[in-house]
Amino acid sequence: MKTHYRNCNICEALCGLEIKYEGDKIHSIKGDANDPFSKGHICPKALALQDTFEDSDRLMQPLKKTPEGHVAISWEEAYDLIIDKIKGIQQTHGHDAVATYLGNPNAHMFSNQLFLPFFLRSLRTKNRYSASSVDQLPHHVAAKYMFGHSLVLPVPDIDRTEFLLVIGGNPMVSNGSMMTAPNVAQRLKNIQKRGGKIVVVDPRKTETAKKADQHIFIRPGTDALLLLSLINTVFAEEKVNLNHLADNVLGLDTIKAAVQKYTPEYAAKITGIPAETIKMLAREMAASDKAICYSRMGASTQEFGGVCLWLTNVLNILTGNFDCEGGVMFPMPAFDPAMMSSTKGKPARPMQYSRVRKLPRFYGEFPVATLADEIETPGEGQIRALFTIAGNPVLSTPNGQRLEKAIESLDFHVSIDIYKNETNQYADVILPAATGLEIAQYDIAFNNLAVRNVVKYSPPLMETRGDIKQDWEILATLTERISGQSLSGQTPEKILSMGLSMGKYGAEGLTLEKLKEEFPHGMDLGPLAPCIKERIQTDESKIQLAHDFFLDDLTRLDDRYQVSETEFPFQLIGRRVLRQHNTWTHNSPRLSKGKNDCTLMIHPEDAKAIDLENGGTVQIKSRVGAIQVAAEVTTDMMPGVVCLPQGFGSRKQSGMTVAAERGGVSINDLTDEMRLDTLTGNAALNGVGVSLQTVDA
Repeated sequence: MKTHYRNCNICEALCGLEIKYEGDKIHSIKGDANDPFSKGHICPKALALQDTFEDSDRLMQPLKKTPEGHVAISWEEAYDLIIDKIKGIQQTHGHDAVATYLGNPNAHMFSNQLFLPFFLRSLRTKNRYSASSVDQLPHHVAAKYMFGHSLVLPVPDIDRTEFLLVIGGNPMVSNGSMMTAPNVAQRLKNIQKRGGKIVVVDPRKTETAKKADQHIFIRPGTDALLLLSLINTVFAEEKVNLNHLADNVLGLDTIKAAVQKYTPEYAAKITGIPAETIKMLAREMAASDKAICYSRMGASTQEFGGVCLWLTNVLNILTGNFDCEGGVMFPMPAFDPAMMSSTKGKPARPMQYSRVRKLPRFYGEFPVATLADEIETPGEGQIRALFTIAGNPVLSTPNGQRLEKAIESLDFHVSIDIYKNETNQYADVILPAATGLEIAQYDIAFNNLAVRNVVKYSPPLMETRGDIKQDWEILATLTERISGQSLSGQTPEKILSMGLSMGKYGAEGLTLEKLKEEFPHGMDLGPLAPCIKERIQTDESKIQLAHDFFLDDLTRLDDRYQVSETEFPFQLIGRRVLRQHNTWTHNSPRLSKGKNDCTLMIHPEDAKAIDLENGGTVQIKSRVGAIQVAAEVTTDMMPGVVCLPQGFGSRKQSGMTVAAERGGVSINDLTDEMRLDTLTGNAALNGVGVSLQTVDA
């Protein structure tokens, strides 16, 4: 019996694991009590690492589509077919005729993050898409315009705060989200234990709201008005406190003028939050020496996500809670992607827009909400071939049914994945990749979002089964064959080792070898510390508080609330389920057993109005589609708002028996690809207008 230590890489919490194994047999997965960050905590999802490794439905060989279905082929045949088709399409139709879509798991695999840039450059296409534009793009855009770099992202210092305002977030279930915080439940309890307060603003009384000191209902999509009125109150009551940033902020007077009309009384009429409650929140934020406003999915994935995340930063800055203990701060990761790709002093690139709908390109990609447009619309630059890498956009992006038909119509489609899924069932070639326990683990993305500076490296635990390859090996081979660029000798570990030597701690003696030999449980690098002057990358080295990019969008905000929905009187929002993660953990038997989580939450008054009983079947209809699902009648919902989980809708593909049994319905058969935050291009998944009708038994 041997013991292996690593981090769980299913979600972003970075929980340390202790795995007992013998040969290729796993005996137990438990929390690692010696991990300095998670200290023994894990959530149920960690067990899915074993389920995935042992799953007989995993893809074990490259597959090629034939009239009779997918058949196994050799790697050499697969590579030859891919290169022949991709080069032919690009020679005939141009480089932009090939597109890429990157799914969420890429953010959890450091080897992918290091080798994907080589691959993407080899294709020489501007048509890049990813899950970021259905999740977090407004965070990156706010960082770009305010702090100079998309990866200079402020993180709540929840371990030392005394007042936490959560807008549209549910960290008890998400384990943080843009805030890497293992055992976040205990961290929240600790706020209350030291006399602090937690307030949650959400259209649903979430799992976090039930543990908070106060929950406030808000109408979906009106969070920007709440934030504007909070800032208005801070100015009106002369509570602005820039703290140590007084000489590092530009645009204070411009912000003051911009928010003048957004009084609490004005916001109350639209948000549904009483004006006095808004004023009290502003006063509590300003009065606390250690306060945080944390906005997440409900604020990010809506029509004004960019404005919401900008205003969240502004509120934290104006109340003296930015870059200081107990407020929002910047991690100092050992491998520092923001500093390694510094933009300081470099000329800004001209804005690019998508071909069909003229949507902006941020963070190196176009919004995935327009991917179907780019496939379906003829003309120069039409997408004719697609690489999907660790992604299932048919289930995870808006109007999945339309996108499914578009993907089916492609001339050529390549997928790199661990399963056959709703998207790659149409792929001409599927390449089986390693995952979980079969890969080395170092977290680049989420150490950059961690509430404490930590570092950890773990080698692969298990050899890959069947004829599976590491993702980076696949990407390296494709890169070399497409571009002729040799990556000989390059490995993820070599690049990681170099990156660590270039970082802050490298100068203090931190090396990859030291992590391997001396710190199998990980290494604590200390609490977050003030460092904005080191992290900021604007040309003036000052925070851009009032960029015209955001200010100009307030006109659109004002116009939006003059419109009312009539055909679709209810507003649909999403939710995450603790025992599932996005679209691929449904094949874990241990995570899929138990009660049905794929239900429509609805307030009793709304259920009564359509004669719907708890457990009854309801049809939900939006502009783009209709689905039927069981109802869950609950006072946890705000009247007029209904809620479905995201990540469901799995259909039986090549075995996947558990997925077929517990697939549920996809919320993205209802979300609207034409409804998005036009400022950033992020999908507006929350606040979708729907109608409801009871289905007779």
